[in-house]
Amino acid sequence: MKLITNTIKGLALAAALLVPAASMAADKVTVGVTNAASDIALFIADAKGYFADEDLAVEFVSFDSAAKMIAPLGAGQLDVGGGAASAGFYNGLDRNVDVRIVADKARNSPGYGFQSFLVRKALKDEGEVKSLADLKGRKVAVVSNGSSDLSVLNEALKSAGLKYDDVEVVYLGFTQQLAAYENGAIDASITTEPNVTNIVSKGAADVLVSNDTFYPDQQTAVIFYGSEMLKSDSDRGLRFMKAYVRAANFYVDALAEGGLKGKNGAEVIDIMAKYSNVKDKAVIEKMTPHRMNPDGTVNTESLQKDLDFFKQAGLVTTNATLDGVIDASFVAKANEALAAEGKK
Repeated sequence: MKLITNTIKGLALAAALLVPAASMAADKVTVGVTNAASDIALFIADAKGYFADEDLAVEFVSFDSAAKMIAPLGAGQLDVGGGAASAGFYNGLDRNVDVRIVADKARNSPGYGFQSFLVRKALKDEGEVKSLADLKGRKVAVVSNGSSDLSVLNEALKSAGLKYDDVEVVYLGFTQQLAAYENGAIDASITTEPNVTNIVSKGAADVLVSNDTFYPDQQTAVIFYGSEMLKSDSDRGLRFMKAYVRAANFYVDALAEGGLKGKNGAEVIDIMAKYSNVKDKAVIEKMTPHRMNPDGTVNTESLQKDLDFFKQAGLVTTNATLDGVIDASFVAKANEALAAEGKK
C-alpha cells in the first residue's frame, strides 16, 4: 500500500511539473511592417519557424510608413518596427522616446537597386521627361513627410544639377501610387519593390533611374526596437535578433545575378507572395531585390548623410547623433550565439 501511495504521489508530482511546461505560451512580439519587399527577412523568420524556435509568437501590424511606427514603439504599444530612419525618429529622441536602430533591413547596393525613380509613362513616351533634370516643377511622390526618401530625392536632384525645392513633393504611400499615376495626380515617384514592378507591369509608369546609380548603398530601411524590447531584464530582443539574422542569411542566399535567382530564390518568392501585398509570383520574379548585410550591421555612413540632410532642411530640430540612436549589441550577441549553436 505504501508503495502504491508513493507511486501515486510520484506520478502526481511529475504531472504537476509537466503542466507549466506544456501550458507555457510563447512570448508575443508585435512587429510593424510596410508590406514592402524589404520586410522579407521578417516574413522568412516567421515562415521558416525561426521565431518559433526562439519561443516567440510574432504578430505583424501594417503601417503605410515607418515614420508612423515611432510613437507606438516609444510608448511600448509596438515592440519592433521596420522601415526608413525618418526625421520623426530623430525628433522623438528629444521627447525621451526610447527607440533605437538595431539592425540592417535593406540597402540599394549596386546591381540591387530595389528602389527606383519612376515617371508617368505618358511623360516618358512623349519625351517630356527623359532624365531627372526634366522633373523641374513637377510633382514627385514620396512615401511620407520626413522619410529618408526625402534625402534620396535630394541626392537624385543634386545629381541632375537641381535643388531640392525645384520639384513639388507629394506624400503618398507605396500602395497609393499606382492609382495616382493612373489618374495623372503625380508625375514621378520614389518607389520600392515589389510596387515598382507592379506599377510598371500595369503600364502606369516606367523606371527613370534606379536609386543605386545615384545613391549606392543607401541604408534604405532598418530594424527598430521599442522601449519594451530594449529593457535590460528582457531577453526577447536577443531571441528576436537571432531569428532575424538567420532569416537574413537565408535571404542573402536567395540572391544572384541581380535577382532572386540564388539557391533559396524560389522559396523566398513563395514567402513574399504569401506575406506581401503583391501576390503575383511572376511580378516578384521580375523585380529587383534589395541587398542586406547577412550579419545585420548597418551602414552608418549612409545614415549620417540622411541625418545631415534632415538637419539642413530643418526637418530634425534636435541634437540627435548616430551614437545615441544605434544599439549594435543585439546584432553582436545574436551572431555570437548563432555561431555557438552552429546555426550560422
